[in-house]
Amino acid sequence: MKQLPFACTLLATSMTLGLSQAQASFTVGNTDISFGGFVKLDVMLNDTPDGNLATGIGRDFYIPSLTPVDGEGESTKFDMHARQSRFFFTTQTKLENGKTIGGRLEFDMMSTPGGDQRISNGYSPGIRHAFFTYDKWLFGQTWSTFMDLTSLPESVDFVGNTDGQIFVRQPQIRYTHGNFQFAIENPESTITPHLGGTRIVSDDNTMPDLVARYNHKGDWGSLSVSGLVRQLAYEDRALQIDDSVMGYGVSVTGKVMVSDTNDIRFTLNTGKGLGRYIGLNTSNGAVLDANGELHAIKSTGFTAAYRHVWDAHWRTNLIYATLRVDNDTDLTGVGATKSTESLAANMIYQASRHLQFGLEFRHATRKLESGVDGDLNRLQFMAKYDF
Repeated sequence: MKQLPFACTLLATSMTLGLSQAQASFTVGNTDISFGGFVKLDVMLNDTPDGNLATGIGRDFYIPSLTPVDGEGESTKFDMHARQSRFFFTTQTKLENGKTIGGRLEFDMMSTPGGDQRISNGYSPGIRHAFFTYDKWLFGQTWSTFMDLTSLPESVDFVGNTDGQIFVRQPQIRYTHGNFQFAIENPESTITPHLGGTRIVSDDNTMPDLVARYNHKGDWGSLSVSGLVRQLAYEDRALQIDDSVMGYGVSVTGKVMVSDTNDIRFTLNTGKGLGRYIGLNTSNGAVLDANGELHAIKSTGFTAAYRHVWDAHWRTNLIYATLRVDNDTDLTGVGATKSTESLAANMIYQASRHLQFGLEFRHATRKLESGVDGDLNRLQFMAKYDF
């Protein structure tokens, strides 16, 4: 690209969950600036045989913990939104020492508060990514180092394999050396009160979450192995509670190429105290006992997805995901979620490099420790323009 101020050129890059799309770029001084994103419309028909799926974020994308259980009667809801649409800016600046510093800012409206559907359907933008890289270092907010983007399936839904997937964005300092990555990341504890009740969100940690990861790539695909060590802490002086417990997690993820265009993607995540890291916080990281002491909750998630490309325009994805939680019901009560699972199938039509349409059906189930369960059936259509 010729280095002229504000001289624009179109670039095409592959998309990986919003970290790169088709983008336009220009140069100011010694800094290359790029911008891009996409506009996406989602249309959903939700059927919940075991209760009402209340208006809110659970109607915008699949959240396993919100599947209704033991409700009175069947409920069917129709929704449309464009909240997943996003835009980003990236920079690359040549420094005096010959090295390059890069930055990224990315926003969407997916989970931000405010707005309603009566008149304007207006929602505030929220930060997805805000980080810069220098040498082998990353500083700022982006996907957790404990999360493997390459194992995510192609889905019409926001995540796709939500139940068993590690899915977290947060501030961090990350160091990369070859295939190894090490990070300290923002801590936050989610806690179940003794015998159940409203989730406690605590920011009383005295140490960051610690992550180590190894990545391997070959002609056959890719494999990542990650480890997480974290502290779960809670302090409430009024209730005379001040306790912490250590948690850990192990993640094995990968993508196996069946052919040049078809692949299998998988994840296996397990640990004590995973909490908010897995299944969009379906289970909390720890539970309080009657003495105000914390106990880490064990959980295990598994996902598998098969992607088949039919031709230059059509492709299909089959997605399975599950989360199993090992609750001590003497502490959590029987109202805690014991398991969730979902099975989805989609057909995506790539009309052009920048335009695609998709149709996906999902069946999901949530079961409580009491034995009560509930189902969700969702038919979802998308129309998406990458720019």
